[in-house]
Amino acid sequence: MKALAEQIGDIDGVNIYGRVVGVRGLMVEVAGPIHAMSVGARLVIETGANRSIPCEVIGFSGNNAVVMPFAGLDGVRRGCKAVIANAANQVRPSTAWLGRVVNALGEPIDGKGPLPQGSSPMPFRNTPPPAHSRKRVGSPLDLGVRAMNTFLTCCRGQRMGIFAGSGVGKSVLLSMLARNVDAAVSVIGLIGERGREVQEFLQDDLGEEGLARSVVVVATSDEPALMRRQAAYLTLAVAEYFRDEDKDVLCLMDSVTRFAMAQREIGLSAGEPPTAKGYTPTVFTELPKLLERAGPGLGEGAITAIFTVLVDGDDHNEPIADAVRGILDGHIVMQRSIAERGRYPAINILKSVSRTMPKSADPEFWPTIQKARQVMATYADMEELIRLGAYRAGSSPEVDEAIRLHEPLEGFLRQRKDENASLADGYRQLAQILGNLETER
Repeated sequence: MKALAEQIGDIDGVNIYGRVVGVRGLMVEVAGPIHAMSVGARLVIETGANRSIPCEVIGFSGNNAVVMPFAGLDGVRRGCKAVIANAANQVRPSTAWLGRVVNALGEPIDGKGPLPQGSSPMPFRNTPPPAHSRKRVGSPLDLGVRAMNTFLTCCRGQRMGIFAGSGVGKSVLLSMLARNVDAAVSVIGLIGERGREVQEFLQDDLGEEGLARSVVVVATSDEPALMRRQAAYLTLAVAEYFRDEDKDVLCLMDSVTRFAMAQREIGLSAGEPPTAKGYTPTVFTELPKLLERAGPGLGEGAITAIFTVLVDGDDHNEPIADAVRGILDGHIVMQRSIAERGRYPAINILKSVSRTMPKSADPEFWPTIQKARQVMATYADMEELIRLGAYRAGSSPEVDEAIRLHEPLEGFLRQRKDENASLADGYRQLAQILGNLETER
C-alpha cells in the first residue's frame, strides 16, 4: 500500500506539455514551458496511432529544449505533443525481480508477466555513498576461476576490470564468473550486446540455476544510445537495492566501453566538442560517477563489480581503458596472443593487478604465489630465445627452472568453461606444482 500511495503521489495533477518544432539527427527540439523542463527530465512524444516515444532532456538551444529518444523517431512530425513526465527517473526493484530479464527502463522482456514493484524507489542516477562513511572491502571472494582466485584475488566490495580486444574471450570469462562466484545475488548488465547472444548467455552460460539468483538488464547494440546508457544506470540501481538489503551482490557489466560510446553519441549530438578518439568531456565525467557506485555500502551489504572494457585495436592505453584502469581496484588483461595458442581464459598474469593483494591472499601461500610469478616473468623475458633454440640448457638455473615449470603452469592457468575451481584448490594445486620442482632438486 505504501508503494501504491507513493506512485499515486507521483502522478501530476496537471499535464504540462510542449510541441516538437524540429528534428536534427538523433535530437528533437521541443518548444514550450522551459521552466518545467530540466536536464534529465523525461518527456513523452505522442505521435498518434497509439504510439508514444519516451525521451530525456539533454540540453537547451535558444528557447527550446533539446531531447533524445529512448526509441526510434519514426512517425515524429512537427507539432507533435511532448508531455512532461516528472516521476519517471526512478525504478522500484524488489526481490521478485530475481530470475527476470528486463530492458533499460525496468520493463520485463522475458515473457513471464509483469514485474512486482518494490516499496522503495531507487534513482537511476544515484550518488555513491560518502567516502568517509563507506566500509572497507571485506574477505576474499571465491570467483570460481583458478587464475583469478590465485594470482588476482578479489575481495567482497572490490571493483575489477577485464580488459580485452574483440574475440579474446571476455564474455565467456564473464559467464564463468556469473555461474561460479560465491555471492547471494548477481546483477548482470548486457550493454550494447549482440542480440543473438542474449539467449545463448541466458540458457547456455548462466543456466536456470544461475538465472534464479540473478537480475539481467539487456540493451542490445541496435537500441538507441539513450537506452544503452540507461541500461548501465539501471544495472547499478538494482545492485544498490540488493546491497541496501544487506546482501552480497556481484555486479557484472559487459561492457563499460559501449556505455562510453553511447555517452559519446549523446554528447556529440548535443554539440559537445570531441576530444581523444572523438570522446566528449562528459564521457570522462560520467565514467567515475557510474563506477564509484559499486563497492562497499554503509551497512553489511557490498557490491563486488566486474566490468569488461573492449580495448580499441588491442591498444590497452586507449582513452577509455586508461580512464577506467585509473578508477577501478584492479585490472585483468586478456591477451590475443595467448588466446591464439589455445589457452583460455587468455589472462596475462604478469600484466594484471589486484590492488588488494597481498592482503587479500592467504599469507601461508603468498610466497608460493610470488615464486610462481617470478618463474613466469623469467620465462617471458627469455621466451624468444627459448623458441628460437638460442638458449643452451644449463646456462642459467633460473631459466632452466622456468622452462621445466612452463607447461605445468600453463595447464594450471587453463580452465574449461564449465569447470569450477575453488580458492583453496587453486592454492593447493599451485603449491603442488612448485613442490614437485623442489622434490626434483
